[in-house]
Amino acid sequence: MKLKSNQPKASAEQVVKDIRRATRRHYSTEDKVSNKTSVLVNSAIVSNLKPFSVRVKTLTYDNGKEFAAHGLIDQELNSTAYFARPFASWERGSNENLNGLLRQYIPKKRAMSTVSDEEIRMIQNRLNNRPRKRLGFKTPAEVFNQSLKRVARRT
Repeated sequence: MKLKSNQPKASAEQVVKDIRRATRRHYSTEDKVSNKTSVLVNSAIVSNLKPFSVRVKTLTYDNGKEFAAHGLIDQELNSTAYFARPFASWERGSNENLNGLLRQYIPKKRAMSTVSDEEIRMIQNRLNNRPRKRLGFKTPAEVFNQSLKRVARRT
């Protein structure tokens, strides 16, 4: 799972994205936080991932200061943290791809303060239910739900 916070330079608000690798890096959750602080970002990550904590093994973070308290997330989710090297966007390919998809809905110059939580959920729903060639034209939501069913059958 790769984690990244994303914001236009003029806004304190940002989107925190979680990308599930189980679906070949396409199923995602997004949350808007009011400030780029590790407390708010950590809270958003834990609330998004806690329902799936059994499946969360590793988290790959960007190198921003908002991930400074990553150890708390790892304790809460029983996961292991990794960090991408600075300026190595190829190490965060799925994140960069998601940035491009999000930019179709939220242009870079748009202030996050104008994006409602409802709009974030609508974007998340559209992206997770958009068929992908890489997934055999299944949607990320379908593949993610199938992976959850496989885990449920094993337990």
